[in-house]
Amino acid sequence: MPPIFAASLKINALTNKHLLLVITVLLIAWLIMVGIQLIYIFFVYSRTALYRQSEPGDVNRQQPLSSGSTVGVTVVVCARNELDNLQELLPLLNEQDYPHFDVLVMDDRSTDGTLLFLENDIAHLDRVRFIRIDKEHEHVTPKKYAITIALKKATYPIALFTDADCRPASTNWLAGMVAPLATDQKELTLGFSPYYQQPGLLNLLIRSETLFTAVQYVSLALAGSPYMGVGRNLAYRISLFFANRGFYSHMNVMGGDDDLFVNEVATGKNTAVCLHPDTFTWSAPKETWSEWRQQKRRHLNAGKYYKPGHKLRLALLLGSHVLSWVLAMAAGLVVLIHEWQHRSFTSHEWLFLLTATGAFLLRLIAFWGIVGRISYRLAHTVHWAIMPVMDVMLAIYYGLSGLTTLFIRRKKRLYWK
Repeated sequence: MPPIFAASLKINALTNKHLLLVITVLLIAWLIMVGIQLIYIFFVYSRTALYRQSEPGDVNRQQPLSSGSTVGVTVVVCARNELDNLQELLPLLNEQDYPHFDVLVMDDRSTDGTLLFLENDIAHLDRVRFIRIDKEHEHVTPKKYAITIALKKATYPIALFTDADCRPASTNWLAGMVAPLATDQKELTLGFSPYYQQPGLLNLLIRSETLFTAVQYVSLALAGSPYMGVGRNLAYRISLFFANRGFYSHMNVMGGDDDLFVNEVATGKNTAVCLHPDTFTWSAPKETWSEWRQQKRRHLNAGKYYKPGHKLRLALLLGSHVLSWVLAMAAGLVVLIHEWQHRSFTSHEWLFLLTATGAFLLRLIAFWGIVGRISYRLAHTVHWAIMPVMDVMLAIYYGLSGLTTLFIRRKKRLYWK
């Protein structure tokens, strides 16, 4: 055999060997990513799907903090230029079915007539009072300053938070959210706040991301590792706030008045979740992509400050979600190339390919069933029939968000409103 042909055969053999190694590594990596997903779906997400929620009225049957009376609650609403929303929200809050509570509105430098409304038009709302903030302070972000002042001026020992653009699902919202705090065992309650359904891709993405975020923080809380909450529906003891120096560790970080605070103080023992439909607070979603991107930038900005352990868990959860789909497409491409070149797989390649494909199909079905069940419980946020679409959409969204976080450093100032 001529030397040139012998050398060519050696090169081809070496190339095939490297190709076999690459394919094997790809299939093993795919199997590992799908395996991580299955662990989260069956052992973490399933906790939310199977969780049994007590009725909001159960607060009246629990042992109160102070003998002879139900623990009092101050509902805190921070608002900046939210006149129209406050006009709708405050009567709903004033009518909550609970014996001891008040509503404290923090008017943060509004210029839309909010102050005039609060001074002259809420006298008939006997539960509602307000505090006006006239200037911004350099040492702390505006919303965190407003919340700190609100908690210092609170009438009662428990604070329940919502936003001006939210609407409680029922008059039992307050009772249900504070029910877990009626004894000394819990100090913090995580609630759920869905968005109204509207036509369009943006609305579907917002609802999908909101649902899956809730799946994550509720499930991990039920697994004993709470890491965040949403300020649209969150309750905690005011003593917990001051015992941990409030927002001191992140007072200059825009955002994080909800998730960073929960990330810092929540434990498996002091945190409860509330998933009864009566305790949801409904919100109007962003209607333009630019507004939604601004909101997401605030959330991503705060997420950088999570505890290392929480960031690792989330990286595994979201990274395996994205890579399960990316590697699935890569495996599909490998199969197509093999077919095009009329090449056959080795026995090892077939074993890894069939195992990983089977595991991936199991993951698809499990995600569809368990997250679909959670969506059913959480106000039918996303219809079960389009769970596979949501699955793919979230993989794309989290993949692009990760790339944005890694490679794009934005220095534009962020605002809470």
